[in-house]
Amino acid sequence: MKKQSERLTTEKIRGQGPKEIFGESAKMHDTSVNTVSKIIFETLTTDFSNLKFRFRDSIDKKEINEKLHSVDSRLGVTLFVEKSSIKPDGGVIEVEDKQGNWRIVLVCEAKHQGKDIENISKGILVGKKGNQELMLAGNAIERSHKNINEIRNIMIDEKHFPYVLFLQGSNFLTEPIKVNRPDGTEVVLQHNIGSLNRLDRLTAANYGLPVNQNNCENIFVSVDEQSVMLQAVSIYAKPTEWAAEEMFTIMWDVACTSLKILGLGFDSAEVAPLVLEMENEGISPNYIDIAGEDETEN
Repeated sequence: MKKQSERLTTEKIRGQGPKEIFGESAKMHDTSVNTVSKIIFETLTTDFSNLKFRFRDSIDKKEINEKLHSVDSRLGVTLFVEKSSIKPDGGVIEVEDKQGNWRIVLVCEAKHQGKDIENISKGILVGKKGNQELMLAGNAIERSHKNINEIRNIMIDEKHFPYVLFLQGSNFLTEPIKVNRPDGTEVVLQHNIGSLNRLDRLTAANYGLPVNQNNCENIFVSVDEQSVMLQAVSIYAKPTEWAAEEMFTIMWDVACTSLKILGLGFDSAEVAPLVLEMENEGISPNYIDIAGEDETEN
């Protein structure tokens, strides 16, 4: 662990303020996930120096269809737009296996929906007449299913599914939360109100498994005495913004699970102390970087 902690500096993810990162909370969230994903890629490249990794921003639909067709000639035969592709918020990290094939080890998406906590704490009323405390939840997050299904398609013959979906905002409450108005009065947001919560629309992608857990390893169930493989998304939800080190811990765990299933890595528990060392060294989540081994802090 000393080797890893020595590479931590305070150089990057320092960055741009809110205005520079498009100005919207959703865009800021997406950007941070992409940045942390690239840090995961650099860490994997360094810590698994015997393996070859690559980072891709997108995957062409044509490539996905070719994979489907290689498994069964009935699949992957329809494509209307030649340049069609998917572009997950956090990109795609792959490793080259012992046979020279590229295998996906991590895919990340980030969705922000629901500003009720911010609005209530600032005393902002919403709605057409500006007289409502809560905004009716939208449907923007349903676009997540497209990328999830396409990654399932290209990983149709894999025994792991390293898809991580980070959810942030008042539309993703897992328990009641108390918010104070500017005058100090308290508002309780309930997690089981259909007009506010949208988590159930996303748990369709993980077969109703619990949220906030690593579902990277596929599940096998028996249907009519035949084994059926299920690939479930690892959904992580919280009402407030995800800190960089929180995302790093989750993404690292899933990436290491992928390598373990592929027979290429070790258990993520062996490197979990990394985040604790970061905190002990007083490194802020907004100032994390992975540097070269020979670099030292001034």
